Order: sequence, then C-alpha cells, then structure tokens
Amino acid sequence: MDFGHSPKTRQYIERVSGFMTSHVLPREREYISALRDQEDRWASIPSMMDELKAKARTAGLWNLFLPDTNHGAGLNNTEYAPLAELMGRSLIAPEIFNCNAPDTGNAEVLLHYGSAEQRRRWMEPLLRGEIRSAFCMTEPDVASSDAANMAATAVVDGDTIVLNGRKWWSTGIGHPDCRFVIFMGLTDPGAPRHARHSMVLVPLDAPGVRIERMLPVYGYLDEPYGHGEVSFCDVRLPLDSVIADPGRGFEIAQGRLGPGRIHHCMRLIGLAENALELACKRAASRTAFGKPLSSLGGNRERIAKARIAINQARLQVLHAAWLLDTIGAAGAISELSQAKAAVPAMACEVIDMAIQLHGGAGLSDDFPLASSMAAARALRLADGPDEVHLGVIARVELGRYRTRDAR
Repeated sequence: MDFGHSPKTRQYIERVSGFMTSHVLPREREYISALRDQEDRWASIPSMMDELKAKARTAGLWNLFLPDTNHGAGLNNTEYAPLAELMGRSLIAPEIFNCNAPDTGNAEVLLHYGSAEQRRRWMEPLLRGEIRSAFCMTEPDVASSDAANMAATAVVDGDTIVLNGRKWWSTGIGHPDCRFVIFMGLTDPGAPRHARHSMVLVPLDAPGVRIERMLPVYGYLDEPYGHGEVSFCDVRLPLDSVIADPGRGFEIAQGRLGPGRIHHCMRLIGLAENALELACKRAASRTAFGKPLSSLGGNRERIAKARIAINQARLQVLHAAWLLDTIGAAGAISELSQAKAAVPAMACEVIDMAIQLHGGAGLSDDFPLASSMAAARALRLADGPDEVHLGVIARVELGRYRTRDAR
C-alpha cells in the first residue's frame, strides 16, 4: 500500500482545509450560539448554515463522500478519508459539505439499491442538501448489538407494507429538515437468519409515525440533529416503499456499514487532533507551581503518547479504507472492525487527557472537549459496540488456524 496521497487527493485536502480555515472554523461558535439562543432549538436552523452550504457547493466541495461521479466527487474511500478527518475537527462542517451522517449512508443505499422513483423522490433532494434523513434500526426493548434480535416488523400485506415497533438512537431525526427515515424491520421470521428483514423508506409525516422524545448523550442533545426514540404504529405504505426487495435488509445494511465506519473513524481522528491541539496550547500557556503545565506531572509524555496513538489510528483506518477500495467489505471485514474498535477508544483517551489539562474548563462548554468526549464515547456503541467488533476480529483470526488444522 502506498500511503502517499494522490495529486487529486492533495488538491482536495488543500481546498477543504482552506475552506475550513476561511469559512467554517471562524463561524462555528457564532452558529452554535445562534442555535442555542433560539427558544426552540429544533424549530429552525440559523441562516448562516444555508449561506455556508451555498459557498461550499459553489466551491465544488459538495457530496465529497460519494464515489459516483454523476452525483459526487468521485473519490474512493482512501481519497475521502483525509477529508473526513478535516471535517471531524468541527461540529458543523459535515453538514456544510453535505457529508453528514446518516445522510451519507442513506444516499449510498438509495444510489446502489433504490428504484428510479426512490432516487428521484428522496436521494436527489438529499444530495442537493434540501432535506435531511434518519436511519431507524436500533431498538430499546432488545439487545440491538445482535441485529437479528430486531422486534419491529415490516409485514407485506398485498400491495402495501405495514410497520410496527419502536426504534431509538435514530440520529438526525430532530433536524427541522428531516423528511424521511429508513426503517429496518422483520418481514419473514421463518426465512434464513439474514433474509428475514427489510428496509423501508418512510416519510416522517406518515400516519402512525411519532417522535416520542429526543435522547441526551451525557446531557448533550446534539441539536439540531439529535437522537430520537420513534414509534411506528400500523404505518401502512405502498409496497414500492421497500428498498430493493423484501428480505434484503441485511444485505443492504452490510453494504452501507463499511464506508460509514471509515467515515466515522476518520471524523473521530479529526476530533482527537483538535483535542490534542487544544491540550498543547493549554499546556504551553498555563503555569502552576512556577512551571508551565507542559513540564508538570508527566504531561509531556501524555502529549507524546497522544500523538503516537492518533498517528497509529490514522494509518490503521487508511489501511482499512484501502482494502475496502481494493478487495471490498467482505475481504476487509477484520480490518474494518479493528479500526472501529480502536479509533473511538483512542479518541476517548486523547480527549480525556485534554480535559485533564484544561481542569474545570475542560468540563464546561467554554471548550468543545466535553461534547467531543460524548461523541467519541457514543461511537464505542454506534455502528456496533466494541465487543461485537472484537468478536469479528477474533473469529477471523482463529479461523485461519482452524483452516490449517483441517489440513
């Protein structure tokens, strides 16, 4: 593997970095303040978001996540990874570039599996940045680390499909522009384990869909996106709302999760880089007991170890992205799980170190560290908890030895 960036990638890195420096980072605090000053933080988006999105689109920095050249920038996972890292340094950057999860994964699902009408109605407005979306898979009443436990149902009834159940941690459902969700439910309990479920496109205003509450992560509601608990009560939709065909939900989910995990991990590396930068600035500018913080209590070693950990994680994710591009998700299954287990844990450690160096300020909203810790900790559960990924890694590793023994 060549870890050097291609000329095309270097050009995009320069352009995204320049746009972040000139337009995004200087206005992040202003945007967050404007949002929090609203009486209802879920009702509308500060106008500067549309302004920044228009600038990004004009600059050709739009839908960078999508390898399809007709709809996106035509970048593969390895090329997009460093751009996701740059975006990860800001809470608002992903939406500005129209690269925000779960919209990215939903767009890819529709591009690869959706019908022409599904693409026209949902994917195209999503890629234009006119609407947002959510993904409804995790459930409150079952252990969702095993997706086969899913209790919510998507039952075919003639030329309709009927949805029932309750989902939660549906990220993005609180956004004022959220217009649809992708719902995954049990269709045929008697089918083989991975052919029982279906994915269904559900308009958010469909009768029977109700947002019950927004869920905080360590006290943060992550407005305007949020993580909702949603009930589906006899939601009846035309059968052509099913993506691909009934029973293909697991197949679609596996295709969706590979790139999504790379995106999450690279954004987290950007988050960790930002935390390390804040830690270094704090250590160099503050004194205690007559010495700079950087010379007290092993802080130099902590900073050095954070740099090593971030660099290791970056290389691990780039390797997984390269495998995803060259041999596909099935061939990179262990490496994707390795990255997904390693990066959130690394980010938590680096952010915690930065919080410690900031003292009480690190726990406050004066710095982005507390909210960064909430985001990093949540990703030890999102897209599969650590234990599931470690189990995958162990299964692949041990499988090599079972094959040898069989010979």
